[in-house]
Amino acid sequence: MNTKGHGKVLSLVQLALFTAIILALAFTPGLGYIPLGVTRATTIHLPVIIGSILLGPKKGAFLGGVFGLTSLINNTISPTVTSFTFSPFYSGGNLWSLVICFVPRILIGILPWLIYEGLKRLAGRKGKVSIHLDTLFLGAAGLVTSILHTAMVMGLTWACFGRAYAGAKEVAYDALYRLILGVVAVNGLPEAAVAAVVTALVCRVLLKVLKR
Repeated sequence: MNTKGHGKVLSLVQLALFTAIILALAFTPGLGYIPLGVTRATTIHLPVIIGSILLGPKKGAFLGGVFGLTSLINNTISPTVTSFTFSPFYSGGNLWSLVICFVPRILIGILPWLIYEGLKRLAGRKGKVSIHLDTLFLGAAGLVTSILHTAMVMGLTWACFGRAYAGAKEVAYDALYRLILGVVAVNGLPEAAVAAVVTALVCRVLLKVLKR
C-alpha cells in the first residue's frame, strides 16, 4: 500500500474510533448525557472538539452530526419535559427541533480547528509553536467552542421555543432570560472548563503521538 493510501485508511480508522467513542458515551446511561432534573448536561462535545482539532473541520463536522443524531435518538426514546427542543417526534417538537439538534453540534465540529489554527496564525507562528503556547491554544479552542455550543443551543431554544420552554420549566416567559443565563452558568461554564482542560491534555498527547 502506498503512503497516500495508508494515510486515507489511517484517517478513516481514526474517524471510526472517534465515532465509536461518541456512540459509547451517548448510549451509556449517565455518561454522555448526565441527567440534571428536567434537563441534561453532556460530555459528548469533548470527542467532537478533540476530533475536529486532530482530524480537521470536515471530519469534525461529521462527528458533530453523529453527536446531533445521538441527541435526537435520546430525546425521542428517553425524553425529558424539554425534549421537544431536540426532537420533532416528541410532543411539541417541530422541524426547528432538528435545527437545534444538529446545527450547533455540526458547528462544534468545525469551530475548534478554526480557533486553534487561527490562534496560531495570530501569534505569527505558521509552523510549530512552543509546547506551552500550543497547549494554551488547545485549551482556548475547547473553552470557546464549548461556551459557543451552549450559547447556540440555548439561544435557538429561546428563539424557536421560548414560550413552550418557559412553560415546561414552569417559569414566566418574561423571566426566561434569567433561566437561560442560569443554565449557561450551571451547565455551560463547568462543561467549558472541563472542555478546556481535557482538550489541552488529550490533544497535547495525541498531537505528539501523531507527530503533528
